[in-house]
Amino acid sequence: EFVFGTHNAAFVQVMYEQYLRDPSSVGEEWRQLFDNGRLAELPVIPTDRAEVLGSVEQGAVPSAAPERTAPRSPLPVSADLQPITGPAARLAQNMADSLSVPTATSFREIPVDVLDARRRELNAQLAAAGKKVSFTHLIGFAIARAARELPVMTHAFQEVDGKPHRLDPHGVNLGLAVDVEKKDRSRALLVPVIRHAEDMDFSTFHATYETLVEKARTNRLLPDDFAGATITLTNPGTIGTVASVPRLMKGQGSIIATGAIRTIGAAKVMTITSTYDHRIIQGAESGMFLRRLDELLQGADGFYGSVFESLGVKGSGEQGAVPSAAPAGTAPRSPLPGVVVEAGLEDLKHVAAAMALVKAIRHFGHLAARLDPLGSEPPGDPALDPGPLGLTPEIMARIPADVLRIYVPGRTLAEAYPRLQETYCGTISYEVEHIGSHQERLWLRQVIESGEHRKPLAPEQKRKLLARLTAVETLERFLHKAYLGQKRFSIEGLDVLVPMLDETIERAGASGARRIVLGMAHRGRLNVLAHIVGLPYETIFAEFEGGRHVEETLTPEGGTGDVKYHHGADGVYQTTAGKPVNITLTPNPSHLEAVNPVVEGRARANQTNRRGKEAIIDGSVALPVLIHGDASFAAQGVVAETFNLARLKGYTTGGTIHLIANNQLGFTTDPKEGRSTDYSSDLAKGFDAPIIHVNADDPEACLAAARLAMMYRDKFHGDVVIDVVGYRRYGHNEADEPAYTQPIMYERIKQTPMARQRYADQLVREGVLPETQAAAEAEQMYQRLTDIQQSLKAHLREAGAGEEPQRISGGQVMPPEPDTAVSAPLLTTLNEQLLQVPAGFTIIPKLQKQLERRRPALAEGQIEWAHAEALAFASLVSEGTAIRLTGQDTERGTFSQRHLVLHDATDGRRYAPIQNLPGARAPFELHNSPLSEFACLGFEYGYAAAAPETLVLWEAQYGDFTNGGEVIIDQFIIAGLAKWGQTSRLTLLLPHGYEGQGPEHSSARIERFLALGADGNIRIANCTTPAQYFHLLRRQARHAELRPLVLFTPKSLLRLPQASSRLEDLTGGRFQPVLDDRAAGERRDTVRRL
Repeated sequence: EFVFGTHNAAFVQVMYEQYLRDPSSVGEEWRQLFDNGRLAELPVIPTDRAEVLGSVEQGAVPSAAPERTAPRSPLPVSADLQPITGPAARLAQNMADSLSVPTATSFREIPVDVLDARRRELNAQLAAAGKKVSFTHLIGFAIARAARELPVMTHAFQEVDGKPHRLDPHGVNLGLAVDVEKKDRSRALLVPVIRHAEDMDFSTFHATYETLVEKARTNRLLPDDFAGATITLTNPGTIGTVASVPRLMKGQGSIIATGAIRTIGAAKVMTITSTYDHRIIQGAESGMFLRRLDELLQGADGFYGSVFESLGVKGSGEQGAVPSAAPAGTAPRSPLPGVVVEAGLEDLKHVAAAMALVKAIRHFGHLAARLDPLGSEPPGDPALDPGPLGLTPEIMARIPADVLRIYVPGRTLAEAYPRLQETYCGTISYEVEHIGSHQERLWLRQVIESGEHRKPLAPEQKRKLLARLTAVETLERFLHKAYLGQKRFSIEGLDVLVPMLDETIERAGASGARRIVLGMAHRGRLNVLAHIVGLPYETIFAEFEGGRHVEETLTPEGGTGDVKYHHGADGVYQTTAGKPVNITLTPNPSHLEAVNPVVEGRARANQTNRRGKEAIIDGSVALPVLIHGDASFAAQGVVAETFNLARLKGYTTGGTIHLIANNQLGFTTDPKEGRSTDYSSDLAKGFDAPIIHVNADDPEACLAAARLAMMYRDKFHGDVVIDVVGYRRYGHNEADEPAYTQPIMYERIKQTPMARQRYADQLVREGVLPETQAAAEAEQMYQRLTDIQQSLKAHLREAGAGEEPQRISGGQVMPPEPDTAVSAPLLTTLNEQLLQVPAGFTIIPKLQKQLERRRPALAEGQIEWAHAEALAFASLVSEGTAIRLTGQDTERGTFSQRHLVLHDATDGRRYAPIQNLPGARAPFELHNSPLSEFACLGFEYGYAAAAPETLVLWEAQYGDFTNGGEVIIDQFIIAGLAKWGQTSRLTLLLPHGYEGQGPEHSSARIERFLALGADGNIRIANCTTPAQYFHLLRRQARHAELRPLVLFTPKSLLRLPQASSRLEDLTGGRFQPVLDDRAAGERRDTVRRL
């Protein structure tokens, strides 16, 4: 049978060699097999006779010798060349033969807590009878059950008369890969078969399994024990292998491999693989099989109940029921009624209460955390008190901590409970239990409770942290005195934000980041410019002195200017490891949180490698960091819109670090008036982001929060929110009087020492710092700033700094118009390539007819709007210009005109011909956007600003909806050039036209954009022919002068034959600002309005 040509062939051959020596030396069944000549077709492998005899005595390894020889390679002089013979040779041949089987492998990671618990429970009851059930027993039985429900996994491929056939064995014959250690310590592999395993109950399966294994290990297997395997189980996990992709022998449908059980967080998991013959089994079928196997091992459909019942023992329940562990040192429970049972139930109640207490601390510990630097009492929660749960200190001392799956130190709950309180209810607390991913929750619990992110700082690190706080506070103190009354939006009360950024950048640099993209509002911005971006103090002071404008210092273009706390800047941050990390602080308007999507777009552009046919995204290259206000985070809708982009393929940036600069106040508005939730950060729960709350006056806890955030981002590539609870030492600005509206709060602030002073006192108490050193360092820093200011004043006096800078006026030299025509041969080639799909891809017939009309369109002069657009895009990527096109329903087009992405009519596969052009030298990114204008338009603006060589296009579903992104249009696209010298090639495609669809689907408000255009800040166009659109797109991509383009696109003209263009319109000419209306030639003299 075919099984003799696979795993067990070598064993058969060894028995055959022994039979040839002495027929009486083998069993009756082996003699019948050999006497009938059933091995006639097996090649005889030359072997050493002594080796064969030794193998028979000790149990042979299935093996084969290769018949082909590989080219010889020169051997080192010291090499020992030994022939592979006998069983090992047969194994080698089998492995070589297996290469002819086209396989694929499915992986599934399954939790084994239920499997482990039910096995322990089972073995506890079987121990008296001397029986034991292994993991492999239960997994093998589950495989038989699953294969009975999905019999395709047991089918085999076979050729009959040269034609492929599917062989259905009508049963589950489970092969068991048994590893045997021989007397010489070498390993042997045998694969006996449990025949018709699907019909067995567990007791029969277990007995058959044990019998076969014993026979394999004592060399007593018979021919029938090997015959007919249709699916095989192998368990390399016993030697620590995490996951395996074993070879599939001819004649079988699949082989299942189990990996080692390992712990992730608090959960035990195992990887199971299914390697299958892809000629007869599909990936979905393999995946369904593994899913069903997982369900059974979790207890579905009475799986464990049938196991317990067949063995005659009683189980504790089904569907994932895990028996609670008994406290250490207690005796096994008696099944008889009486007082012992009552005591056991009481203990279980205590354990259940302890688990409820642990759950409450994890969920609500933050409500008891000491987060307010001003000393307000936390609200607490009754669930955090063990008393109402009936947990006295004596009872808590009897409950082992390990049964509760907690990671704080302590052998019992009594020892662990104070540490849990310290972990979750101190100056740092966590909200992670809302996260949907079980794996993420377990990881976060383990890291938080083990304190992996809170390792104590060395004395030198503490002194460095104090020095950083000193620099931050002293700069603010100096500005407050030197420029009294001038607005600067001080960071005081949240000074720790700068060290937190230090920690974030250090961690990002160590993880491979080359750039940090920062977005923040006005508060603390000058301090960040100085201490993170590296802007010289002189430059900041010059703005206060009125001698120079910050924008002139930062950008070559200059601009009409903006206030000093809106400017962006670029710098280089040197990490302690000596690695340079580029820092971009994005300029922003006063519209709070509007910069958020812009930062994400810039980061995505920095993460994208556009130097090839395909855009390659690497989230580790650039890290977006957003600093929010507490009032604006909860109230500004763009925050939610930006969060919604985080896990979308077209917008993800691999995780953003969000820092909420929590003043506990919004200008004059109290939190109870500004939001409907307890925390300003609560919005983030809806997006599965971990939330860390931390007291801004505990700098070491704040660094731990930043450290944990980066650890999570590195592992799970998701957003993290850190709610830094501090205060605002002055009013909304330094000229404001906050006591008008918050008198009690500001009286308390006056009495609160600064974070630097508190930390300095702590270091003195710890003996890390002499008592006078902190004050001396602060004074030195203040004197340094004074010297810088005096030097600057002297320089400005000499330069006549009181005068306005001279601006040169006069004519501006315009760059030449780019050549936008494309040769006819290239357009013909691209046109054909845009119509190509893979073999077997079925286009929806209705669409196929539309696309086929594009083949003769070039010759017939019937090039429609979407056709010209596709040719323009294709020509640009062929020339090396990267393109990014996004918008609502953009892949297809709102009016079903574009169809750049095709969907297979039979299986739904996606294919975009424009992303597979053979001659493309740059990528074409194409994404449908979520139903958002504000964040999506802001994202594309940021992307375009960071990638000026890329043609970035954003399309509105209808031009009417553009006003949903009006803040981005007004504050960034229109005014960015004048305020910050920032512009781009960003192109807005706005469908416009009055075709009777009502007031909401007609107008892109051309008049508004005409009013916004001034001093050459934007380009505005309304094309009426496909050729004009073709040339304009290419002009926008190739023009030397970068400007945003607002393009009003048609609706009724998309397919209008009279509006079509000819090939020569694309191969010659260029964009024309005005097209002559030839039909109105005789009426030229009477035309008064256009």
